[in-house]
Amino acid sequence: MKSSSKSTNSAFASILTAITASLCCITPLIAILAGSGGIATMFSWLEPFRPYLIGLTIGILVFAWYLKLKPRTQKEIECACDEDEKTSFWRSKSFLFVITVFTALMLTFPYYSRLFYNTSEKEILVVAENNIEKKIIEIEGMTCAGCEAHVENEVNKLPGIISVKASYENSNAIVEFDKSKVTATEIFMAINKTGYKAITAEKKIR
Repeated sequence: MKSSSKSTNSAFASILTAITASLCCITPLIAILAGSGGIATMFSWLEPFRPYLIGLTIGILVFAWYLKLKPRTQKEIECACDEDEKTSFWRSKSFLFVITVFTALMLTFPYYSRLFYNTSEKEILVVAENNIEKKIIEIEGMTCAGCEAHVENEVNKLPGIISVKASYENSNAIVEFDKSKVTATEIFMAINKTGYKAITAEKKIR
């Protein structure tokens, strides 16, 4: 049962590393639920380590499955002669499978995090041509798709927003809005409310 115990320990270790790897992407959602924008960037410093944490998580899971599936040696069989043949759930393949699925969900969270934000269709706005303005706003602190969804969700709450598209790769958000209903300052404030920092805004030529 020694290898079974090691497999279980490895499974728990994979959960820990998977959650750690995804913290920077989960915290924006937690920030919305808690109503505290400062939480959003609390673990952004982990983002540079995410690829290594993902690799470590996968390595631990592979090791756990190896221990679970490898044939037992004659010595291990002899040592287990007095033990119950029925393995507890916590040391079973079923438990390791559950852990594997949970870990996969944690590691891929950035790719489906938008599902947790309000994605209802915006009301179609009829705006006079001379009132439409589009700005590219530089933003500090975004590290994944979850951060993009957080910014877009908050900006879309403002009146007069026609469209908003955030990009963590470009460190900016392109916002099209009705300047008679909302100002660039209000958009800056909405972005800063998320915990990320709006720096400068450049007017985009239509």
